[in-house]
Amino acid sequence: MVDCCINLNKEEGQINMNQHKRILFAGDPHGNFRPLIKSVHKHKPEAVILLGDYDLDDPLDQCLKEIAGLTEIWWIAGNHDFETPEKYNNLFHSAFFDRHLHLKVTEIAGLRVAGLSGIFMGRVWYPPQQPRWLGKQHYLYNQSANLQQPELSLKYKSAIWPDEFEAFKLQKADILVSHEAPGSHRYGFKVISELAAAMGVKHVVHGHLHESYKCVIKNNIKVLGVADTAVADLLGNRVS
Repeated sequence: MVDCCINLNKEEGQINMNQHKRILFAGDPHGNFRPLIKSVHKHKPEAVILLGDYDLDDPLDQCLKEIAGLTEIWWIAGNHDFETPEKYNNLFHSAFFDRHLHLKVTEIAGLRVAGLSGIFMGRVWYPPQQPRWLGKQHYLYNQSANLQQPELSLKYKSAIWPDEFEAFKLQKADILVSHEAPGSHRYGFKVISELAAAMGVKHVVHGHLHESYKCVIKNNIKVLGVADTAVADLLGNRVS
């Protein structure tokens, strides 16, 4: 069921405009970084946060070298970033490997930003269904002897794991950025809304669904969906 969602009015988007442009949010680039690069040159934000699905043929730092010295660059991963070893390595082994926000709370432009990479998978956990596995070690331990491996495959690395998700609720933040959507979207998940409420965030920003929208859900949490290749500020104003 979709969370009760109240659309934000146009006038609200004009309040504290400069303050809310300190951080820009980039929807799934899928290989096209030009809108983000142009937005950084034009608006000069303190930081940008990328919301996943990069489809990288080159390391991320090479794709964004034009703006690397102009702003802080942070990111979470999407499902596409685990499709091949090349895409995975060009993200996780790039010079920006330490700017990964997954399961962390990081101060960015004076705000506490929490990050949640990946997607829900039926073979691991697909809310509201019960998890098939409690965590990564539970999954690996229960594989048959001929299938056991020391670490997860790329496919399983892209999953959101229940034990990590529950532990993340204990942290506090101002903004939650995720690849998956909260319950405000018809294809979103209520558990993301619950995570945001538990962490006390005021904003949730997500990608993945290639749709730009903004609304308010329970606890007065403002939700911002950012479409593919779009760039938006914290008020949901598209700046690309």
